Amino acid sequence: MTTPISSPSTHATLSVQQITLRAGERTLLERFTHTFYPGEVWCIAGPNGAGKTTLISALAGLLAPAAGQVELDGVRVADWPPVSLARRRALMPQSAHDAFSASVLDIVMLNRFPHLAGWGWEGEADRAAAHAALDLLGLASFASRDVLSLSGGERQRVALAGVLCQDASLLLLDEPLSHLDLHHQIDCLEALSGWAREPKRTVVFSCHDLNLARRFATHALLLDGTGAAYAGAVRDVLTPELASRAFGYPLILLRDGEHEALVPAPRGLAGAAS
Repeated sequence: MTTPISSPSTHATLSVQQITLRAGERTLLERFTHTFYPGEVWCIAGPNGAGKTTLISALAGLLAPAAGQVELDGVRVADWPPVSLARRRALMPQSAHDAFSASVLDIVMLNRFPHLAGWGWEGEADRAAAHAALDLLGLASFASRDVLSLSGGERQRVALAGVLCQDASLLLLDEPLSHLDLHHQIDCLEALSGWAREPKRTVVFSCHDLNLARRFATHALLLDGTGAAYAGAVRDVLTPELASRAFGYPLILLRDGEHEALVPAPRGLAGAAS
């Protein structure tokens, strides 16, 4: 099920046309069509196994859908030349594994590879992009540190800095907040929200925290793991009714003035609902 979205922008960046995603015999998403516009920050939400990572992989062009197609700027993602695609969209996988010792600055600059020419040496513009990405995430003091000395949360923020350093106008982020404590989660989401306000930029990220999504995302795509999807403005999609249906547990919305929070229903209500 898709909810149409009106957008002030007429320049689509990413669209999916009747895509179907499967995991073995299970259908995760069925005949889904939608367009993602510049200036939007999308959260992909849903229970474990609902297909969030699978969908992000398909959007990035790393996984062919069982049916349908993904288009970027009107061209099938599968038809984009790899270097051009890497300049246009950046992907942050769910986890990063460091196989060798290197400085944080050098690790971040690896994402500049699509922009290098000639002998492939980094220039001043590449170093400036790396430092700017580190500054944006409060990691300037980490530039000379060995990446192998970092904690999981620190490494996650460095990975996000690398994606920003890639200077692509479409970001696809799979669980970018994992391993982060609350204030770093908020810092990263504030940075992404500000980044998306620049022209022609779009952010799509997966997240388990529905309340952070409601606070920072402009739109949400809720997967229920049985093929259905709900897409629209974040507060129209991440509602108690739709979220309860997708997660299989009753949620209620608490309000305190202008503030709202989705929380699990009290045990008695949950038992009655089941």
